[in-house]
Order: sequence, then structure tokens, then C-alpha cells
Amino acid sequence: MQFIDRAEVEVESGKGGDGMVAFRREKYVPAGGPSGGNGGRGGSVILKAVEHLQTLLDFKYNHRFQAENGGRGGRNNRTGAAGSDRIIQIPVGTVVYDAETNELLCDFIQSEQTFCVAVGGKGGLGNQHFLSNSNRAPEYALPGPPGEKRQLRLELKLLAEVGIIGLPNAGKSTFIAAVSSARPKIADYPFTTLIPNLGVVRKPTGDGTVFADIPGLIAGASQGAGLGHDFLRHIERTRLLLHLIDGTAEDPIAAYQTIQQELNAYGQGLAQRPQILALNKVDAIDGELANTIAAQISALSQTPVFLISAVTHTGLDPLLQEIWQTLP
Repeated sequence: MQFIDRAEVEVESGKGGDGMVAFRREKYVPAGGPSGGNGGRGGSVILKAVEHLQTLLDFKYNHRFQAENGGRGGRNNRTGAAGSDRIIQIPVGTVVYDAETNELLCDFIQSEQTFCVAVGGKGGLGNQHFLSNSNRAPEYALPGPPGEKRQLRLELKLLAEVGIIGLPNAGKSTFIAAVSSARPKIADYPFTTLIPNLGVVRKPTGDGTVFADIPGLIAGASQGAGLGHDFLRHIERTRLLLHLIDGTAEDPIAAYQTIQQELNAYGQGLAQRPQILALNKVDAIDGELANTIAAQISALSQTPVFLISAVTHTGLDPLLQEIWQTLP
């Protein structure tokens, strides 16, 4: 699946229909008077969040959306037909900005949530509207005003309660595959994962919690290095961070510090987000060494460090229990 999480689109609402100039022409009705109807309103452009979309891929090639124009007013005071609204479906979790002013327009956090980004033009007034004692036969009407045209920037931020972070090859994909039904690509080299992976992990109570495997974090990610800068925004919505540290790395302590520095540099309150630390791949190192590394990281972070192996499922149950207790 191609993961597209940014897009720019142009939207334009429909023009209001023109008012009409007309006069009644009926037998036995002298001086029937004006009878031109008002134009119909133009259609609006409406964004709607839906659950079945996961990316902004639909907007990769389709960048322009326009609603229908309103119909012209008719004789006998008939109002023109209203233009149809244009409803654009977007994934839940999409944030919409005005691309020119950078103004936040709407944050779509619920399915079926809607927001009108361009209001259709009102219908122009027909000549019957201008009938008065001083003007019994107005011969003019108003044209319908044009619709709104806007440039929008769409950014998708995944909705997950737990974000799994760590340096490349820390075992994030293996972990999410071990605790959920997600089947991400797993291989023994860095940057295997190129898109965020979502998995639903069942609690003992039966309800599910969404975990997100956030790929590509390296030193300098907050300034645009590697893939991490593109995906750091997906951590913003998480309520809890699970930081996996590769126990087989050359320097696990430095690996832990690198991720913390990137969270601090990115801002958005990520460094203050509740975190659970886990030293992964303990099946591949000596037990005494694993305890030593965990103790050193715990002293730095002032939090406990869980010893786990996502491959052998060692230590996963206590870790998940801690996650359920920590989640607000």
C-alpha cells in the first residue's frame, strides 16, 4: 500500500444562479407585473471523515474539486435549482489547513465528522424582488455571486493510543506483529519499515487499543534527516509512547538518548508524553549484560526498563500489563 499523508488540493464552491427578468403575460390580467424568480444557491464543498480510508492517496492525482453551480431563476417567480454540494471523503485523523494563510480549519478526529470549506454563492435576485410603489416594472435582476475558491493543505496524523518508537532495527515491527494481527514487513536491516503500521492489541477486558509502529527515527530526524521527520507528526496524537531499545546495539545508552533528543527537538509536547521503556532482543545477549544496560537506562530516565524479546515473546505480558495501567 502506498502511504500518502500530505496533499494539497484546490476547492471551489458553485456560483449562485442568476436572477431572471420576466413579466406576467396572462389573458384578462392587465399589467401583470414582474415575475422573474431568484437564482438557486451554488453547491458547497464539504469534507467528510470516513473510516475506510487510511491514506490521502486519492488526492495524489486528483487535486481540484468543484461543486455544482446554481440554476437560473425562472418565470412565474420560480427559484432556480440549487447546485449539488460536493462531498469529499478523507481519512479520520486528517488535519485541514488553508494553504495560503496556514490557518487551521478543522481537525477530523471522528468518523462522519463534516466541515464546509467553501460555501456556495447565493442566488441572484429576480426582478420581482425589486417591485415597489415607485417602480412597478423593474427591468433588471442581479447575477449570482461566484463561489469561494480555496487552496487547502491536508495532513494525516494517525489516531493511535500507543506509539512505538525507537531507532531503526530496534524490533518495532516484530513487536507489533507479536502482540497484534498486523503483519508488517520484517527484515534484519535498518529502514525495513517505510510506512507507519497500525495494529489493534486486545486488552484482557476484550476491547482493543490501537498501536502505531512509527518508522525512520534517527539522529537529526526533527530537522529533516532520514524518514523520521515525515512521521514524527503521527506521534502527536498518541497518549503513550513505548520506546524500544535494541539490546544488541553497539551503544544502547546512546540509542536511548538519541530518541529523547529528537523528541525534545521536535516539540509539540512529545518529550513530556508518558513513556514506557523496554530493552528488546534480550534473547540475543547475556542476561547479566541485559540487566546492566537496563539499570543504566533506568538511572538516566528515572523509570523502570522492561526486558523483552519480541521474537520469543519473552516479557511481553508484564509490559502489556504496564501499558494498560499507564494509559489514562
